[in-house]
This record gives sequence, structure tokens and C-alpha cells, in this order.
Amino acid sequence: MASQGVKRWSMDGKATVKIGEFSRGGRTRGDHRARDHDLGGQEKYVPCGMVDEASGALHITFGSSYKTSDFIVDTIEAKWEAMAEQEKAETRLIQIKVDNGPESSGRRTQFLARMVQLADLINKPIQLLYYPP
Repeated sequence: MASQGVKRWSMDGKATVKIGEFSRGGRTRGDHRARDHDLGGQEKYVPCGMVDEASGALHITFGSSYKTSDFIVDTIEAKWEAMAEQEKAETRLIQIKVDNGPESSGRRTQFLARMVQLADLINKPIQLLYYPP
């Protein structure tokens, strides 16, 4: 478990998901029919999930563009903004486990620049923990 004042979040983005009756061949899980409320759109969304390792709480953001460095950092910022002010004040460090994919690589200048901007905005240090290292 993370020590007091340290937030440890594990995050990962997934493949683009088609929304509507074309997703999974029009099939859905359970007894519900996907196209009951489908207006025939061809929309696609990218899910990005983040788990708080201490509490097990899951935060999922869906974006309508490709998984990019900006989308990943926007997801982290949204998670931060959703936190209670007291929890933000008690946080002294954020550790984020991310894969070493092309969007979040430690060599990706756009990603690193956005992470620095976020750390400056929230006034908290952020450590990136990569897997695989």
C-alpha cells in the first residue's frame, strides 16, 4: 500500500471502440439491445482507465480522438480535478504507473512537456513508473 500522502495510480489506454450497432457485430452483453437507442452514428471512442492502488477506485475517461500524449495527460488532470479539496491538500506526491508505449514513453517530448505542465499546475511532484522498465 502507498505511504501516507502518496497517490499511486496505474493507468492504461485501450484500443478504439466503435459505438453503436456496429460494435461487436451489433451484439451486447446481457439482455439489452445495443441499437435500441442507436441513432446510426459511426462514432469511435478511446477508453483510458486509471486505478487508485490504495483504494481500488477506478476512473475511466473516454476520448473521441486517438490515444495521444495529450489525451493521457488530460485523463490524469481529470482524475485530479475530481478529487476532494482535502484529498488534494493531503497529497504530497503522485506516482503513475504507465506502459512504455509510444504515447507515454519517457522519450516522448510532448508527453513529458505536458506532464511538467500538469505538475506545475497542481503544484505537486509526479513520478512516472514505467512497465516494462
